[in-house]
Amino acid sequence: MASFKPTKIQTYPKLGERVTEDTLYWKNYKAPVQIKEFGAVTKIEFSPQSPYNYVVTASTRIQVYGPHSQEPLRSYTRFRDTAYGGSFRGDGKLLVAGSEEGLIRLFDIGGRVALRQFTGHSKAVHVTSFLSDGYRVVSGSDDLSCRVWDVASGTQNSSYTEHTDYIRALTASRLNPDLFVTGSYDHTVNVFDVRLGGSVMTLQHGHPVECVLFYPSEALLVSTGGRYVKIWDMLKGGQQLVSLKNHHKTVTCACLSSTDNRLLTGSLDRHVKVYNSSYKVVHSFDYATSILSLAVSPDDEMLAVGMTNSVLSVRHRKHSEDKQDVSARKRRGPSYRVFVKGKNYMPKQDDFLVSKAVKQHLQKHDRLLKRFQVSKALDTALQTWRRFQKPEVTVAVMIELNRRGTLRNALAGRDEQSLTLLLNFLLKNVTDTRFSSLLLMVADIIIDLYHQVIPQSPVVERLMQRLMELLGREAELQQELLQVLGILDTLFASLTPKKEVMGPAAASPIMQGPQLQAV
Repeated sequence: MASFKPTKIQTYPKLGERVTEDTLYWKNYKAPVQIKEFGAVTKIEFSPQSPYNYVVTASTRIQVYGPHSQEPLRSYTRFRDTAYGGSFRGDGKLLVAGSEEGLIRLFDIGGRVALRQFTGHSKAVHVTSFLSDGYRVVSGSDDLSCRVWDVASGTQNSSYTEHTDYIRALTASRLNPDLFVTGSYDHTVNVFDVRLGGSVMTLQHGHPVECVLFYPSEALLVSTGGRYVKIWDMLKGGQQLVSLKNHHKTVTCACLSSTDNRLLTGSLDRHVKVYNSSYKVVHSFDYATSILSLAVSPDDEMLAVGMTNSVLSVRHRKHSEDKQDVSARKRRGPSYRVFVKGKNYMPKQDDFLVSKAVKQHLQKHDRLLKRFQVSKALDTALQTWRRFQKPEVTVAVMIELNRRGTLRNALAGRDEQSLTLLLNFLLKNVTDTRFSSLLLMVADIIIDLYHQVIPQSPVVERLMQRLMELLGREAELQQELLQVLGILDTLFASLTPKKEVMGPAAASPIMQGPQLQAV
């Protein structure tokens, strides 16, 4: 007796976004490693020098982590209140941070005690940074001022009070040691030049500014605030280049990747979005809670995200060596050796080969089809997870029933619950081009079988009415498409040049040759 052939499930192309090189690149990260901090992670910054350690600011601690360490390499806990804005110097040897107390502390990476303490702000200092010369520090505070400090003497060089609200964003130029940019809750972005003693450019963001960021060439400036990410052209006097609105909550942070300067933004809507050079979203990362901070390592090997639930999430990039190591570990397993034992043995000419029947494992709907229980097989194919996640399995069972000539029998004699499931499946998938050829026939059979049952069930009546309306709209659409196709065929036929009829004298010698030979 021939063995039972399982139902063939057709594979369909996945519907969704187009897979691009950017998508493949940003999907090539491992599952995130989560590190629990002592409070909301408000700032993450990578050292510009190898091995690219990163500093995490959370609660009353500033902690330095290695690229692959889940425990801090160094921890600074000499803060009486919340710490803010931990930032590296260009050589990665010094670290500066503000605090809720209004103090600014300077640390050596190799020590634990503050080297310098800058006093002068009257309220919390949320943002700090080194100027590119490495000898000066700039800070922004809730006392509406930003100040420049001398590292060697610990004194204040200058103070600027041009903002009218809290200063919560700051970035320093890497090309000009006298230039830095601040963003404030007064909806403005100011560009300061220390040599001129004040602001040289003011940009109107339109919302409280949470983050400012220079592109490497510093021809473009990024500002985030509200739901907007705005790009400014600094070479044209701060002209707004583009305004992006891809998040549905406040955009709190932004950073750039070293590969093609891709822009990444994080938001309170729990998403990190990646933009290409045309400022189109090419990838998105989802997280459990709202995002406060974001950073990418200079070599793009790590993506670190800080959240409001005190969790630091770190993703590492996958490498081909990792995959080879995993496959090698699998091959060394004892269960694998037992499984392949004797599989490669080739019998000799005089050997007597005894074959062993391989047990066939069938799916539940195939087992029911094997017993000719067609109605129960269709019920199994209409289970919730199959209907929503694997509709091609349900359609494959219907195709097999139609091939056997038992589809009408499987659809007949159904109660209100099973008929409701079937109608809901049709309403969702009957217009899907992958399944429409079969499901239109199924809908026709159901209407023919149950049109007399409709008055007895209000639920079935409502679903049946929706199905008939949907089929009516689909028929009208098909008729309109046929009319358009006819118009296009006529138009193409009129545009096609007519071939000239050639006389016998004008016939080609190549065409005449075989005729002469035949004669």
